[in-house]
Amino acid sequence: MITKGIRGAITVDDNTPESIGSATIKLLKEMVTRNKIELSHISHVIFTLTPDLNADFPAKYARINLKWKDVAMMCFNELSVPNSLPKCLRVLIVINCGENFVPEFVYLDGAEVLRK
Repeated sequence: MITKGIRGAITVDDNTPESIGSATIKLLKEMVTRNKIELSHISHVIFTLTPDLNADFPAKYARINLKWKDVAMMCFNELSVPNSLPKCLRVLIVINCGENFVPEFVYLDGAEVLRK
């Protein structure tokens, strides 16, 4: 078994706990569905938020809403690069998988511009 990362991103409507929470859950559910991720295969998850999003921690919503209580998760600030996509939440889910697993990256709600 090896580890592979699955990337995802979504834009968040507002800098509020509700908007961060709903965007987090929407993105994670889509990533899990498209990649057929089993909770027991998740090694860890890294979240980043652009500097204009600081109202809450995305990991909290994965822990509470998706019951990811035993998954190691961390939240970080994204680099403040000029002209970068604002109000963007990025996720890296690292899973334990077989060598033939091909991850499908997920970009939603305006974040599709990150991968033209």
